[in-house]
Amino acid sequence: MGSREVIDLQGMRVTVAGLGVSGIPAAKVLHARGAHVTVVNDGDDARAREQAAELEALGVTVRLGDGATLPEGTELVVTAPGWKPDKPLFTAARAAGVEIWGDVELAWRLRGPDAAPWLAITGTNGKTTTTQMLASILKAAGLRTAAVGNIGISVLDAVLGEEQYDVLAVELSSYQLHWAPSLRAHSAAVLNLAPDHLDWHGSMEAYAADKGRIYEGNRVACVYNVADKATEDLVREADVEEGCRAVGFTLGTPGPSQLGVVEGILVDRAFVEDRHKNAQELAEISDVNPPAPHNIANALAAAALARAFGVPARAVRDGLRNFTPDAHRIAHVAAVDGVAYVDDSKATNTHAAEASLAAYESIVWIAGGLAKGATFDELVTKSAKRLRGVVLIGQDRALIREALARHAPEVPVVDLDRTDTGAMLAAVQEASRLAVAGDTVLLAPACASMDMFANYNKRGDAFAEAVRELGS
Repeated sequence: MGSREVIDLQGMRVTVAGLGVSGIPAAKVLHARGAHVTVVNDGDDARAREQAAELEALGVTVRLGDGATLPEGTELVVTAPGWKPDKPLFTAARAAGVEIWGDVELAWRLRGPDAAPWLAITGTNGKTTTTQMLASILKAAGLRTAAVGNIGISVLDAVLGEEQYDVLAVELSSYQLHWAPSLRAHSAAVLNLAPDHLDWHGSMEAYAADKGRIYEGNRVACVYNVADKATEDLVREADVEEGCRAVGFTLGTPGPSQLGVVEGILVDRAFVEDRHKNAQELAEISDVNPPAPHNIANALAAAALARAFGVPARAVRDGLRNFTPDAHRIAHVAAVDGVAYVDDSKATNTHAAEASLAAYESIVWIAGGLAKGATFDELVTKSAKRLRGVVLIGQDRALIREALARHAPEVPVVDLDRTDTGAMLAAVQEASRLAVAGDTVLLAPACASMDMFANYNKRGDAFAEAVRELGS
């Protein structure tokens, strides 16, 4: 992957920004390699003190309650990905000419010369599913692999652990990419781009640019979404290695250098002899679980990266058949009186909810929660014709109610002014009242869950529990 010195950390003064899932492993790795490590952390609560004690026992310096000042003599900053780029610590580091890396950059710099190449995936929605699908396909081809990065084991553990891999399926967030300047993947995909985390990046342009960094230095394929022109623009702007190709995926009939769908079959017209005349069958739509349109797009993106790595067509089919999606992602909970109940609690933004709503013909939609600055007009306009009724819950439900009044005034809306634990049961009961046989009651909130629930898993669990109670 290009000539790159594995960095010597012996005696280097490194500041780690933030305790937590990436900060603690980074501090331990740096310390083990002979660096003088100081961890700085904004918070100073019981949990942070516990984590600090564990690190201090190893000989790491920890400063709690002060994440703003750069410790004297710092030669490198390694940050948790979630820290915003405009933090005073980083301003001070830049002024001092000190490099700032995330844990992904650190892992990349510590890889040995024979390390497994990375197939990298980013996008606003679908990253985790696509990365897991890719790992499943690679495994079906007999390759030693793991789904790592934003999911599963950390990239640092994968790179530095005992296990030997042939290739890694790496999920990367826009935050992680922002702090990984020298990362160069074998091949990479941007699945889609929709406004998200704009409070962190500052603008849609900055967000897109960080996503686009995943294509820098790609060797074999830059995989993009034909239906999302912004992803293709990022490929055009990327500085890639000679011979690297742009490969599109589409839910329609693929052109040359694309993967797509023909009469219910996933086909490859990119990694075949004479792609102008030939197509390779990879799998059937029924091999994708669940076969919702956005999930077929995920499968095509995963297949494109696997094929870029030289995986045979049969492994694509076997890998997709072996794959089971995580909970709360378009999960069929039960059918009650001819009505299907589907939990897509993971649809925490409008883009994800739109994909979810597009998968069904006639829907009673349960939505609402924390909007995180989102607007709902576009979502409601695109989905209005599918809505039989809507049940609204959560803190920012008025924003959705107003969008419905503007763009779907004929759709009946139940506005539940409750945030107690029984609210989800009430929502499901109201939805069942609005639904008729053949409908789908769909929890796709388009909002975050923290106004009422600890996380989207708990919200999905509450929905499933309410559906079971309804069924009994």
